[in-house]
Amino acid sequence: MGIERIWALGLLLALVPWLCQCISVTFQHIQQPLHVILNETMVLEAHIQSPKEQIAHVTWEIRAESSTGLRKVTVAEFPGSNINSRITTGNNGATLRVLGFRREDCGIYTLTVTSQSRTSASADCIVQEYKAVHHVTVSINVSHTSLLCQEAWGTDPKFKWLHERTQMNEEVGKPSVDGHVLYLSSEPCGHFTCIVSNRLGQSSATYTAEPCAKQSNSTAVVVVAFLVIQLSCGAALAFIMWRRRRRYLNRRERLTESYEVQF
Repeated sequence: MGIERIWALGLLLALVPWLCQCISVTFQHIQQPLHVILNETMVLEAHIQSPKEQIAHVTWEIRAESSTGLRKVTVAEFPGSNINSRITTGNNGATLRVLGFRREDCGIYTLTVTSQSRTSASADCIVQEYKAVHHVTVSINVSHTSLLCQEAWGTDPKFKWLHERTQMNEEVGKPSVDGHVLYLSSEPCGHFTCIVSNRLGQSSATYTAEPCAKQSNSTAVVVVAFLVIQLSCGAALAFIMWRRRRRYLNRRERLTESYEVQF
């Protein structure tokens, strides 16, 4: 190993402790964007790591969702007094709480942490309104092998399929993993209903195909016909047995009379 590599390695090892002392900021357990229902409480929680230095100042800022510029507005500071009565901080500034969430509260939230040595770190979190499902539609593809269920702009939609108002079974079709598509097992018939729901409610749409053959009615006719045949056969057999017994009794009566005359 050359002398230059030894010096480079030594310098890198000397910088590692200093690098480990840097401030880091991350948001905890948030899949961005974060969706919040109107009038509910929004809570943003961040993890601030500062191994050696103490935190001097924490600032929460927001850039409006509709804003095209870089202008940010400070909504909370720690330490410091509340700028807005609906917005408070906790956990030494790492938590932001917004009461009665409004549409104007949507945007990109930036948390900036500054240490006593003036080093800083920041992280962003996108916050949007949680919206109800709207305008559900169901369409069939050209080959008639699948149905597609679409929804306009609802947040975190869940899809469920019904056939003739009953739970879908594999004999009729099988939904895709996300539920958008229903793969048909045979030529579609009857009514296919797609129900889309989320935390704010549900909406549905129905695709109507050709009426299904009434297999249940034909089966019932076959069963009834079979029972009628059985009853007819039973009645005929009973009638034959009755006739044979009647003839036998009449014959005994005639034999008895002839015997009595001989004596």
